[in-house]
Amino acid sequence: MSAEPILELKDVHSGYGSIKALKGISLKAYPGEILAIIGANGAGKSTTLMTICGIVHPDQGEIFYKGKKINKIPAQKLPPMGLCQVPEGRRIFPRLTVEENLILGAFYRNDRAGIDKDMEHVYSLFPILKERSRQQGGTLSGGEQQMLALARALMTKPEVLLLDEPSLGLAPIIVQSIFDIIADINKNSDTTIILVEQNANLALQTAQRGYVLETGRITLEDDAESLLNNADIRKAYLGE
Repeated sequence: MSAEPILELKDVHSGYGSIKALKGISLKAYPGEILAIIGANGAGKSTTLMTICGIVHPDQGEIFYKGKKINKIPAQKLPPMGLCQVPEGRRIFPRLTVEENLILGAFYRNDRAGIDKDMEHVYSLFPILKERSRQQGGTLSGGEQQMLALARALMTKPEVLLLDEPSLGLAPIIVQSIFDIIADINKNSDTTIILVEQNANLALQTAQRGYVLETGRITLEDDAESLLNNADIRKAYLGE
């Protein structure tokens, strides 16, 4: 693992008006790792990702991406820099076809040959999307829409991929398939993945390291295996 983080938050505070969702969190993500952020509903997990990608602006603290401070960089300028989010709820374009959704993922790119190559790559990861390429996104099943949201993000050629609750509302067999693909993406592309996930057991089985977030504060950081074996974590988040 590189000694230098590709993404770092230092004492970040953010929220929504008078509601302070993050109360001074600091974390690091290193190149090529899967980092899990776990916690109860309302802990600030999604706000962490939205703050990283510029949708929510920090009131205090600093965010660094590849050594550059990005606090004030507009959200739409981050995907071309290699920082992309798959938001909770998928947020695909329901009236556009699968292929049109994927093309929009490459909106900032001008390398035609590279775009075509990556389109074939995401179709190889998600064969069902190739079968559905002319179908409107809104007619896909929930699992297929999650695959499309993930595939669309991959079309940006991300160096850091932020995933917000990828298992939400999906059948267990589909969830396992999605997480297998997430692990495959990380293994074969060295993409750094920051994973916010309510299913703490699956998240920690997939990740190398993890942070525990409680009411806007980081309360624990460790390698994923140690967190999985931590009695307090198992009781609080794994239903034991």
